[in-house]
Amino acid sequence: MFNLFSKEQNEKKDKSHLSLISVAALLIHSAKIDENFTQKERDIIKRALIEMGASHDNLDEIIKDAELKEKDSNQILEFTKEVKNKSIEEKKIVIEALWTIIYSDEKADMYETNLMRRLSGLLYLDAKSVGDIKEKVKLNQ
Repeated sequence: MFNLFSKEQNEKKDKSHLSLISVAALLIHSAKIDENFTQKERDIIKRALIEMGASHDNLDEIIKDAELKEKDSNQILEFTKEVKNKSIEEKKIVIEALWTIIYSDEKADMYETNLMRRLSGLLYLDAKSVGDIKEKVKLNQ
């Protein structure tokens, strides 16, 4: 009986870990879109993952796995599928992290804004919420 409970806990932990890898891959993709993935952007990604429940112990492993996943993929649909199933609050954390990454160099180019427009639709978030988060990030820069 205890073995079954332990197995269920491990499966839940593995599913959460895989979900965080997809979130991280999406954030890494947005950081790389301007071909300049900085340490500042990496730190933003780490903070977002911790806010979503990642532990400090496996943070580097999640990011390493996410970088491989992002490198091996040619489309964002694979990453958004996991994020789409998250709660509204978690989606807002992801959107805020995305805007923070985009504005970490104090400007948003057309590829980055196009990515955000596409992600808003793919994650089923209304334009007003995404715009409000964008303005909040811009004010805090």
